[in-house]
Amino acid sequence: MAVASDHAGVELKAYIKDALAEYADKIIDLGTQTKESVDYPDYGNAIAKEILQGNATYGVAICGSGVGISIALNRHKGIRAALCSDGLTAALARKHNDANVLCLGGRLVGSEVARDCVKQFFTTAFEGGRHTTRVKKLDN
Repeated sequence: MAVASDHAGVELKAYIKDALAEYADKIIDLGTQTKESVDYPDYGNAIAKEILQGNATYGVAICGSGVGISIALNRHKGIRAALCSDGLTAALARKHNDANVLCLGGRLVGSEVARDCVKQFFTTAFEGGRHTTRVKKLDN
């Protein structure tokens, strides 16, 4: 699993990393590690690269609102990044959209809600069926 954040998400990333360890044998932390200002697209692109090269199956991306990093990720064919602010949305992102990156807003989502998003995202399987055709259309 690849995980990354910009400066606005570094604290939330540190907080949820132990929860992520429950769902992945290996966590690739792509940064950042400090609150010094950095550009969120660089970190979204880094996660996309790890997934598309086969080094990770899933990712967790965090920026201030979660919006910017999710936009950066979704510019890559094969990436389905879902911005989630509650556990139900995270579960549905996996179940219906086969999302492979969970995006969180470090300034908007509390730590316990973020942990619930992680749990729901990584314990929910893609339902397939009618959703498979829809997901395939995302890459066209």
